[in-house]
Amino acid sequence: MWPPHPQGHAGGAGLSPTPRGLSWDTGGRGSTGLAPAMGGPRRLPGACTLLVLLLALPMLRVRATHPDCSVVLYFQERETECLEIIRSERQTSAPPGSPQQQGCLTEWDGVSCWSAVPVGQSRAVACPDILHVFKKSKALIRRNCTESGWSFPSPPYYNACELEAIGSNNDTEAKASYFVTMKVLYTCGYSTSLAALFLAIGIFSCFRKLHCTRNSIHIHFFTSFILRGAAVFIKDAVLFSDESVDHCTMSTANCKAAIAFFQYSVLANFYWLLVEGMYLQTLLLLTFTSDKRYIWWYILIGWGVPMLTVCVWVVTRLQYDDHGCWDDYTSPYWWVIKAPILLAIFVNFLIFLNVTRMLAQKIRSPDISKNYKQQYM
Repeated sequence: MWPPHPQGHAGGAGLSPTPRGLSWDTGGRGSTGLAPAMGGPRRLPGACTLLVLLLALPMLRVRATHPDCSVVLYFQERETECLEIIRSERQTSAPPGSPQQQGCLTEWDGVSCWSAVPVGQSRAVACPDILHVFKKSKALIRRNCTESGWSFPSPPYYNACELEAIGSNNDTEAKASYFVTMKVLYTCGYSTSLAALFLAIGIFSCFRKLHCTRNSIHIHFFTSFILRGAAVFIKDAVLFSDESVDHCTMSTANCKAAIAFFQYSVLANFYWLLVEGMYLQTLLLLTFTSDKRYIWWYILIGWGVPMLTVCVWVVTRLQYDDHGCWDDYTSPYWWVIKAPILLAIFVNFLIFLNVTRMLAQKIRSPDISKNYKQQYM
């Protein structure tokens, strides 16, 4: 008995046509997603192993719209290659009734691509080469070409291709419960944080005595946190509000915009943290210089650099990697986002070391009075 697939991936295989002998079952929660089709002269009972591919989605990391969809996209790529072969055969096919037409044409059965052979011959294929899903097996699946078409796979896929251990129903339910709990926790955390940030900005804005460059930088820094929290809620609303959406093939302008806005908020958060460090160092180095002259440079760094970075990333994805919702963190183009963040962290660390050194020198200086030292304690 096959265990049910995780919630949210029902019908997400995206493979068409459905293997003969199988039909999509949308019978609700806990359904397998595939059920034997009733009627029809031919069946492929072995093709029900596609169900297991849905269960094994988190176990494979390849280039994909989302890491959980890697197995499904593996079969989509194989299907596309097979359909290209079928299309080319149709374009160069011989006239009907000729000897070249007496045979079985190339066919995609939902798992493997069966190349064309004459009547009376057979074709053998190996199990799908997917690490961590199927155990390595030397068994071959064969199909004979008869006058009525392709025969059933022998042995069936579920007998020839032994599956790796993928956990039980209880494991799936426990993981689902864990992620639901985590979502509730971070939703409460972000909501509390947003309320506190709005309160802090209101206090800084309402009292004129608190209007200064330092507090202006704090307001921008708090605003970046607000954008980050809002981006998380927007991303959840766009990507995960509808459980019937196929996330393996979802590629809309809304979801891409949500991911781009989320990345901008993360970048702005790191760069306003960098601005906080730069401002502190400026106070220690340039004691008698007006700090208001630098405020526009700080704004340019805090908001402008993230905007430029995200624009470059969006153009890069549109030109070279425009698939899915741009949330595949295994893509090499993520370095367009990660490199500036790592640079900001590194520069902030150097500023921290330098500020610590300058404060230590000021405290140890014998020419500084006791009251003046208290400012740095």
